Amino acid sequence: MFDTLQDRLQAAFRNLRGKGRLTDADIDATAREIRLALLEADVNLAVVKDFVAALKERARGEELSQALNPGQQIVKIVNEELTEILGGQARPLRFSKQPPTIIMLAGLQGSGKTTLAGKLGLWLREQGHTPMLVAADLQRPNAVTQLQIVGRRAGVPVFAPEPGNGVGNPVEVARASVDEARRKYYDTVIVDTAGRLGVDAELMQQAADIRDAIAPDEIVFVVDAMIGQDAVNTANAFAEGVGFDGVALTKLDGDARGGAALSIAKVTGKPIMFASSGEALSDFDLFHPDRMASRILDMGDIMTLIEQAERTLDAEESRKAAAKMLGTGDFGLDDFLQQMQAVRKMGPLSKILGMMPGMGQMKDAIANIDEREIDRIEAIIYSMTPAERARPEILNGSRRARIARGSGTTVQDVNSLVNRFSETRKMMRQMGKGGMPGMPGMPPMPGLPRGGKPQPAKKPKNAKRVSGNPAKRAGAQQPAAQASVPAMPQTEAEMQAAMADFQLPAELQKMFNQPNKGPRG
Repeated sequence: MFDTLQDRLQAAFRNLRGKGRLTDADIDATAREIRLALLEADVNLAVVKDFVAALKERARGEELSQALNPGQQIVKIVNEELTEILGGQARPLRFSKQPPTIIMLAGLQGSGKTTLAGKLGLWLREQGHTPMLVAADLQRPNAVTQLQIVGRRAGVPVFAPEPGNGVGNPVEVARASVDEARRKYYDTVIVDTAGRLGVDAELMQQAADIRDAIAPDEIVFVVDAMIGQDAVNTANAFAEGVGFDGVALTKLDGDARGGAALSIAKVTGKPIMFASSGEALSDFDLFHPDRMASRILDMGDIMTLIEQAERTLDAEESRKAAAKMLGTGDFGLDDFLQQMQAVRKMGPLSKILGMMPGMGQMKDAIANIDEREIDRIEAIIYSMTPAERARPEILNGSRRARIARGSGTTVQDVNSLVNRFSETRKMMRQMGKGGMPGMPGMPPMPGLPRGGKPQPAKKPKNAKRVSGNPAKRAGAQQPAAQASVPAMPQTEAEMQAAMADFQLPAELQKMFNQPNKGPRG
C-alpha cells in the first residue's frame, strides 16, 4: 500500500547523502519533497501541513548528533513524526472487570466488518479468551450466513437467533447476546452491526440504539484503508453520530495510496487499534504505529516478524533441526521439508521478506517470487523413499529419473534441489565446527568442537609476531587492565631484573641455556 510513498521518501533522503551539514536550503528542499509525497499518498491536507511544519522546526532546532549524518538525522525525525501522526503507540483492548467485555463493530457496508469480526474472534481465542460473535446485521443479504461461516472457520461460536435478510430486530438481538454470553460464560462479545453504502440518518440511529442497549466497552470503527479521504469524512460522521473508541483498518494489503491510514488517527483523535492485511483470518494484529512508520521508511519490521515466528514455529522442533543442521545429528530432506513448511505457515515469502530492512529496493524481485516453487520442492521430496530422504547421497541416475517422473518435474529439477541441499548442509556444518563458510582453511572458533573433541584456539597466520626479546615479550604480555604499560628496561641491571621476573616455558628455556655455537657455515 505504501510503495509509492516509500519510493518518494527514499528519493528525498537520497539527495542528502554525502553532505556534512544541513543548510536551510537543504531542509526546505527535503520538506518540499516530503510534502509532495504525502499529498500524492492522499494524506489529509491539514495533517501534511502539521507534519511538514514539525519537520522543519525540529531539523532547524535540534543539534545534529555526531553519530548521524544529515540524511540519517532527517530519517530519524521523519520516523518519529510518522509514528506520532499514526497514533504514537499501540492501543490495546480494554477488558471489562466484570465479564463479558462487549465490543461493537461499526462502519460502512463493504468495509469488512464481518470478516474482521471473525479475525478478532480468532485473535482473542488464541490469547486464551472465550469470544462469541453476534449476528446483528439483519439487513444485508446473507450477512448472518457469512458470519456463521467465518465463525466456523475461526472456531468461534456465533449467536444468530434471527435469519436476517430483513427479518428481525438488531437491537433485540444485541441485547439478548449479552444475556447469552453471561449464561454460557463467554468472556467477550463481538457485535457485528449493519452497514450502509453511505452515511445516513437511519444507519446512525440504529447504531446508536444498539450502543444504548448493550453499553459496549469498546466501539471499534472499521474502515477500508483503500477509500482515501472518504475514510476520514466517514469517521468524523460516525464520531459525531455514534462515537467510537478506536479504529480498525482493513485491506492494508491493497494497492491504494494509504492516505486513510496516515490521516485518520490525527484527524479524529482516536487511535488505530487493529490492522488487517490479508484475506486469511490470521492476517490480523494490533496496530503498532512505530512498526508501520519503519515499514514506510524501508527500515523493516523485525519485531512483527519475530512475533509471527514465535506464534508459528515450534521452538523444540526448531532446536532439534538446528542441532542436526550444525552437525550433531543427521539433517535430512525430511527435516528440511519440515522447516520449509514451518516458515510457510508464517505467510507468503514475499510478505516475510518485505519485513526485512532494505527490502524496498528489491520490491520487483520480491513481487516475482514464485510461491509454487515450494510446491515443486515438496513434490520432489515426497516422491523419495524414506532412505533417500535421510541420505540424499545414495541418489543415482535411475533413482533421480524415477523421482522426477513421480513428482511431475525434470531430472534437472531433482539435481538442483539435491545439490542446493548438499551445499547448504555442508556450509551449516562448517559453521557448526567453527569455520567460516566459503573460506577454506579457516580455523574453528575457540572452544567449539571439531570432530567431537574440543580444540584449542590456533594462532591465526596474520597475527602480530611476538618479539624475540624476552623483556619486550614481558612488556607486551602485561594485563590489559593495567592503566599504564611499564617503561622498557634501559640499563643492563634493569634488563637482568626483567629477565629474572620473566618465566619462560621449560622447552624454550632449554634453548636459551644452550651455549652459543656461532653461525653455521
